[in-house]
Amino acid sequence: MPSHAAEDEPDRRDDEGSSTPGGEDSGESVSGRRRRREKKKSRPFWKELPILIVVALLLTFLIQQFLARVYMIPSGSMETTLHGCPGCTGDRILVDKLTYDFSDPESGEVIVFKGPQPWTENDSPTQPESSNAIAGFFQSVGSVFGLAPPDERDFVKRIIAVGGQTVECCDDQNRVLVDGKPLDEPYIHYEVPGEEQVEFEPVKVPEGSYWVMGDNRNQSSDSRYQGGGGVRGTVPEDNIIGKARLIVLPPSRWGGVSDHDPQEAVAMSAPAWQQGLPAGIGAAAAWPTVVLGRRVAGGVRKVVSRGR
Repeated sequence: MPSHAAEDEPDRRDDEGSSTPGGEDSGESVSGRRRRREKKKSRPFWKELPILIVVALLLTFLIQQFLARVYMIPSGSMETTLHGCPGCTGDRILVDKLTYDFSDPESGEVIVFKGPQPWTENDSPTQPESSNAIAGFFQSVGSVFGLAPPDERDFVKRIIAVGGQTVECCDDQNRVLVDGKPLDEPYIHYEVPGEEQVEFEPVKVPEGSYWVMGDNRNQSSDSRYQGGGGVRGTVPEDNIIGKARLIVLPPSRWGGVSDHDPQEAVAMSAPAWQQGLPAGIGAAAAWPTVVLGRRVAGGVRKVVSRGR
């Protein structure tokens, strides 16, 4: 009589079944075995923590290297727009490193840039490198997060004139002139009330470069003085790191960084009645134009009808 192997074969199920080879019930539910496997695979938090820290630091580095970075204001040259005065907490600002990949820097914008060679040829680094390797490491990390001054010579100033423009100071009201027109600069700060800007001769800014000055006008070493002033004091576009967008620390200083355009404000400073002239003329001419149009259309229709 033929053997029925299929019937004689013991019931064999995989891990999701309730029996073991040989037909013996393990006495353990499927969900129980799954929980046991997951428990074996999961790692303690203290083992996961170093991985999380490394990933977070890597992402932070990539973001600050290519998209945005936090910088600490180390001096008072941009008071009161940016705090860096002695005895106060220096502002930490978020610098947008992407925007100038799609647009050109414009007058009035506050930028962070690497000091051009004429600016740094006779200077020592902003922060001397520590002789202690561990302290140097933490200093480098701190500079990335805006907790310490960066090692390199980075500056923050406001663009006053762009390539091709001529800048000079001053007119009879002690205002900076660009292409002979005075600037509107409400952000200027003077340590002593009644101070005036120091005069300087006209400088034509080379194409692809920028003339920059500090808001704390008489306490800023900028394009007027760096490299001996003149053309050597301008900043090439390649040296620009990014645009200052936000003050992120301290919390009491949260807010955007002013990018008031001093040139545009002057160009739009015509009296109010003059600014309203185009709209007034348009409104006054609208009705006669409509009436005339209707009469012309009526005359054309009459001529056409007669011709028929």
